[in-house]
Amino acid sequence: MSLHPSLKIDTAGAQQKTVLSRIQRIKGLMKKGTWQDGQSVTGLPKTKILKIKTKKVKAEKAEAAAGAPAGAEAKPKAK
Repeated sequence: MSLHPSLKIDTAGAQQKTVLSRIQRIKGLMKKGTWQDGQSVTGLPKTKILKIKTKKVKAEKAEAAAGAPAGAEAKPKAK
């Protein structure tokens, strides 16, 4: 059975999160070393969110990188 088109989730329209929660901002400040114990949790400085883009790799290049030639299958050994 197929899924009705109106029920499919559109991943192309998904956007990256632009706002961090307070805990996420504090963790980021701890990693940078700018967080001090006893500091107020209100009025935190803004933190920059980095967008990470990955390049799409063709399936053939991925197989070649894995060391298996395209179309080659492992043959079981005869006893």
